[in-house]
Amino acid sequence: MKQITLLVFSILSCFSIFAQRADNYKPTNPYVYFTQTNLPIVFINTGNTMILREDRIAARMTIIYNGEGKLNYADTLAHPDQSTAYKGRIGIKYRGNSSFTNSDKKPYSFRPENESGKKQEVALLGMGADSDWCLLAPYSDKSLIRDMLTFKLAKPYFEYVPDGVHCEVVLDGTYYGVYILSERVRQGANRLNIPKPGNTGDELTGGYHVEVDRDDEVVYTSNYNPQYSWGASMINKKISFQYKYPEFGDLTNEQKVYLHGQINKFENSLAASNYQDKQEGYRKYLDVTSFIDYMLSTEFARNVDGYRLSTNLYKHRDSVDPRFKMSLWDFNLGFGNANYNDGWNPQSWAYNTNDVNPSEAQLIPFWWYRLLSDPAYVKEMKDRWTMYRSTNYSNANIMHVVDSLTNNLNKENAQYRNSLAWPRWNVWVWPNKYVASSYNDEINYMKDWITKRLAFMDGTLYTSAELPQTPTVKISPNPVRKGEILHINGAQLKSVRLISFSGALIKQGDPSQNNLSMQGVLPGSYLLVLETTQGWITEKILVRN
Repeated sequence: MKQITLLVFSILSCFSIFAQRADNYKPTNPYVYFTQTNLPIVFINTGNTMILREDRIAARMTIIYNGEGKLNYADTLAHPDQSTAYKGRIGIKYRGNSSFTNSDKKPYSFRPENESGKKQEVALLGMGADSDWCLLAPYSDKSLIRDMLTFKLAKPYFEYVPDGVHCEVVLDGTYYGVYILSERVRQGANRLNIPKPGNTGDELTGGYHVEVDRDDEVVYTSNYNPQYSWGASMINKKISFQYKYPEFGDLTNEQKVYLHGQINKFENSLAASNYQDKQEGYRKYLDVTSFIDYMLSTEFARNVDGYRLSTNLYKHRDSVDPRFKMSLWDFNLGFGNANYNDGWNPQSWAYNTNDVNPSEAQLIPFWWYRLLSDPAYVKEMKDRWTMYRSTNYSNANIMHVVDSLTNNLNKENAQYRNSLAWPRWNVWVWPNKYVASSYNDEINYMKDWITKRLAFMDGTLYTSAELPQTPTVKISPNPVRKGEILHINGAQLKSVRLISFSGALIKQGDPSQNNLSMQGVLPGSYLLVLETTQGWITEKILVRN
């Protein structure tokens, strides 16, 4: 019996250390010479302690960032007066599922801590204060930009989309390459701004955050099996909701009953015969625009994980909004970067994964086929795509954002150093469909794929017969000087927004005023996005000193 016990303990011990390695997964080439960069430098010092998969270890982090347009130096002794975006203790561990198990370059989750080990909220690199951060590790994504491209393009349309900053990581003195220091889709004042739920009244109704994903932790299982496109149920397949906020162990019995009930009502409304009813159908339980925005972002990238993994739903209190909304996460396998489930094909739909590969462990909820069977939903989606294509998702702006991201990585050779640490050109990495010979080759493949994807989506969602009448407006002065008033005449406005070419919201105006102050707007080129009673207008605005 004693020998059996020891054997079982040994087996369990092997499983527990499988996810970590004493050298902390050093790069293929751990001797990359690194002196300076335009990107922030993230130094992590574990004291050569092994980083774990499940539990955080204590470490020190210093983030060197001297500001936009300035260089950051790896030799902190020779450059002692550099600016630090953070310097102190952190708790760090590995993160991710396939991004961990199928990648030599590992991603991390970390939280800033005080010297007693208590987590603390801090702002990092222009992103709002929070205690939950990650370092995404682009590996199979050899462009290094797929997640960032998605976030930047989608940001103006969602209530919340994560922000991130490319950086270079040095762990225990070894150069580890280009990472993305990123927010996560989590509850927080600067993220999913939902309150802690109570046990009675309006407080019981929010906030909640769940995620359609694997059942490798405690989950709530949908009452509905996934379906084929023709409506047949996929017996012995299930849809799982992971509890993100509150976590399962923090939910009271009252909150569990309420949350499960809302998920059931949401799904029941879609399964019901009157699901198209504007008052009593699915629109009562889900924010249609938010679901359309998720669908368009997912389909634009042809995200092979879309709808079935890392699919976030969240809910405010009823007094704010009683409907489920969505956010975005995990697009590193999008834009033609997956050789399975038709993920490489720019002329197929991601929502058809159940038909393409019904043997998948994680399949797509029946909701999306049901939504697409409603002509009103399809019309709204077409109108929304038409608006997208005249704003952030125009060919010119998409390519501009791609070029901005890649130029930033090329400026001081960050992507080149990354490829020295992880030499993977002309090497297949799971699940690449295309094996690029160089960084430029990868970016050209991605641009070509995007061009084909846009043409395919336009063929279904954007036709001249469906274009709204474009209203005529007069915008003056343009160019406009910093601090002046931009006047907008000739149309009844519903919303006024000034955004950067990377998709960031710069300023929002009062549509009843027919103007927008340029106070506080830095000199440069921007997009003025106007929603009118007749349709959408986008104009390029030049702000001068």
